Amino acid sequence: MHIAIAGNIGSGKSTLTRMLARHYGWEARFEAVDHNPYLEDYYGDIHRWSFNMEVYFLKERFRDLLAIAGSDHTIVQDRTIYEGVYVFVANNRDMGHLSERDYHTYMDLFDNMMEVVREPDLMIYLRASVPHLVSNIQKRGRGYEQTISLEYLQNLNRRYEEFIYQKYKGRVMTIEKDGIDFLNEPKDFSAIVDRIDATLFGLFPPESD
Repeated sequence: MHIAIAGNIGSGKSTLTRMLARHYGWEARFEAVDHNPYLEDYYGDIHRWSFNMEVYFLKERFRDLLAIAGSDHTIVQDRTIYEGVYVFVANNRDMGHLSERDYHTYMDLFDNMMEVVREPDLMIYLRASVPHLVSNIQKRGRGYEQTISLEYLQNLNRRYEEFIYQKYKGRVMTIEKDGIDFLNEPKDFSAIVDRIDATLFGLFPPESD
């Protein structure tokens, strides 16, 4: 089984991925953020490094999908290949950071990849406001993230809404992140687990999102 955690920068994806992996005994897979050779350059000059960074992420996410497809146990994944395409690449194109030539090259590569993989069994979307995202980004203190603009986060949030509710065809569970603290409040994490149990295993009446 493949469980994916989706959400904007600073929404808590990695934290929830670790907690769910520990709770259920699932294998956790994380984005190659700290080891991405383009990321710091990207935030310093988005226009110059967009194509390089996005192709790197696409390669890493496709590799993960192939490994997940061949796995005999449940994997929970921090961010998906779909977000990379429909949120980050689409946003960079609209902001003029990705040329039409590079965009079409990227999309051709993505379309070829999609012929051999399938959607996750469940995508959990962490929906968060920009002030909430900014607070979390400041707390974790990654140097290259401190220059991210509010406009960039706002654009990504808008893209996430379009992606989740208009473009993505798989099963989605939305978690409103602003009002909860699943890291420090056990009841908040328990509520998420109850919803996952209901959706995947039918142990409780499922809630609508």
